Amino acid sequence: MEERHFVIVGYDAAELLDIACVVASLECANWYGAAPYYKVRLVTPGARPIDCGPTVTLHTSERLERVTGPVDTLLVSGGIGSEDAAANRLVLAHVRRLARESRRVASVCTGTWILAAAGLLDGRRATTHWRWADQLAARHPRVHVDPDPIFVRDGNVYTSAGVTSALDLTLALIEEDNGAELARTVARQLVTYLQRPGNQAQMSMFTAAPPPSNSLVKRVVDHIGGHLDADLGVAALATAAGVSERHLTRLFLQHLGQTPGRYVRQARTEAAAHLLASTSLPMPTVAARCGFGTAETLRQAFIDQYGVSPSHYRLTQSRVASRAGSDSPRAQQQVPVPEALAGDGLA
Repeated sequence: MEERHFVIVGYDAAELLDIACVVASLECANWYGAAPYYKVRLVTPGARPIDCGPTVTLHTSERLERVTGPVDTLLVSGGIGSEDAAANRLVLAHVRRLARESRRVASVCTGTWILAAAGLLDGRRATTHWRWADQLAARHPRVHVDPDPIFVRDGNVYTSAGVTSALDLTLALIEEDNGAELARTVARQLVTYLQRPGNQAQMSMFTAAPPPSNSLVKRVVDHIGGHLDADLGVAALATAAGVSERHLTRLFLQHLGQTPGRYVRQARTEAAAHLLASTSLPMPTVAARCGFGTAETLRQAFIDQYGVSPSHYRLTQSRVASRAGSDSPRAQQQVPVPEALAGDGLA
């Protein structure tokens, strides 16, 4: 049987989920008829076991040093041990060697650090876990780090965000190799999204950070979420909160890391993304409901935040939904809806 060699590079303190998500997806693809068959190999320096924490250790008999090409896909996992691995000359030399013998190269989460240290991302756009993106950009200025996408493809090099984004990346690779139908089947079996588009932001106001601990900031954030189409200028928000504009801005910077104005723009844009993906409302209606004066204002905010136009995003989402079908996990998933968008059959 023809094989597609998929080599996963691990190391001490690699993240278990980074590896498991990839392995499970590929094995599932094999079960449902991937052609060529994915031969998955987990390799480590010296074939040493991977200590994934106090309760789990992964073992392999495959030595990184002895793997030779050709390799279809070389994927480097992330994990808390990635910084040590990125400083290991032996690891970098063999990753660099295997990359030359691979059709494509990929990383999950902080595995990006290892690809960057090996010089494989110089001049390329790449992503990583949002928490470490700034550090990656500072340490490797020749890498164009984009902290927002779930995964990025630049030529034959793929990088992905944190942990479970490995599922999204692997589903995209399966679709690239075998077509959308097999990717859909694997996603259904794993009870996950068909795949989130790579340009979807890692962080969402609906799922990301917990509510701010400061009661006043939390009250203002709740007000914003429930009144997206109202006047949410800093003056109006400060008046509603009973504090000065300067004090409100200081609190937002301290507890949310951004100004009230920027938070409002982000909240409105993400609410618009929800409406674009879940309704057929005309663009001007979406813009008005989310507090944008015009469809053009929405368009500019959308491009600034997601890198694509609202119409392109809606088209992408409709294609994913149509492929997934009405009985798919994605179609059945209930997405939280901000209070201001509830009603009219949307909640």
